[in-house]
Amino acid sequence: MALVLLDVLLGLMALGLLIFAWASLIERHWFAIRKETLAILPPGSLPEGKNPLRILHISDIHLAPWQKRKIAWMLRLDNLKPDLVVNTGDNLGHLDSVEPLLWSLHPLLATPGVFVNGSNDYFAPKPRNPLNYLRKPSNRTSNTALDTSSLVAGFEAGGWLNLNNRGGLLKIGELSLGFIGIDDAHDGLDDLRSLPASKQTIGKPDLLIGVSHAPYLKVIDAMADQKVDLMLAGHTHGGQVCLPFFGAIITNCDLPRKNAKGLSAWHIKGHTLLLNVSAGLGHSIYAPFRLACRPEVRVLELVERPIG
Repeated sequence: MALVLLDVLLGLMALGLLIFAWASLIERHWFAIRKETLAILPPGSLPEGKNPLRILHISDIHLAPWQKRKIAWMLRLDNLKPDLVVNTGDNLGHLDSVEPLLWSLHPLLATPGVFVNGSNDYFAPKPRNPLNYLRKPSNRTSNTALDTSSLVAGFEAGGWLNLNNRGGLLKIGELSLGFIGIDDAHDGLDDLRSLPASKQTIGKPDLLIGVSHAPYLKVIDAMADQKVDLMLAGHTHGGQVCLPFFGAIITNCDLPRKNAKGLSAWHIKGHTLLLNVSAGLGHSIYAPFRLACRPEVRVLELVERPIG
């Protein structure tokens, strides 16, 4: 009996090592492109024969300078030929990441884009016990400031709109796209009171898009109050560690686990808001693993909704 128990224990240990090796050595480098088609544009807003409006949603890169494989993969993302890039924050993963991050995104900076910041665009990561995430959403523990101003300046120099507690308007072809965004809600930098004022500055666009790093329920409610058609967010890493038949273990906010990544529809006070959450491309340098949750970017192809 003792030998049987020992065999079982050794087998479980071997399985655990194999899973950890997969999560840390393979899956975290197995980048994916997820595609969805949304019938959300007003009828007649696309010229006849025009391809769908293609949005590239990129989030949670958490780049460190030595992540050459990730940088090389990102440098090819312009091959997707997006019409619009939406960056939902947490770009940086190290004190020296701004320059390689801007380099890895420079082909995309030639494309119209918008961005908001995440907490990891302000402060460098710090070691922490990953089991604490099971108890509650994380709190900021680092006081090591990142060069946020250079990151923002690099994005703005490329023509991307800064949506941190502000709005903006972009004309892409014949389409008028309005945006309202907030700064990082996870660290309390969001100003939900700015949303109505931001909306007033953009007139009546064909589509209203909300942009936030962290998809807290209060943010979703506030975006729905402003009649946002489509909201894009990141932060959750899709759970980062998922289990078969269970899915994401956590979301690191109050978003339900079932909505940790991908598309979901939210019906709030008679309005329907579509939420797209990216599982992100990265991870903290102190938690270098992903399990059953590949790093990703998301491509949303917007087409006209049916008449009637």
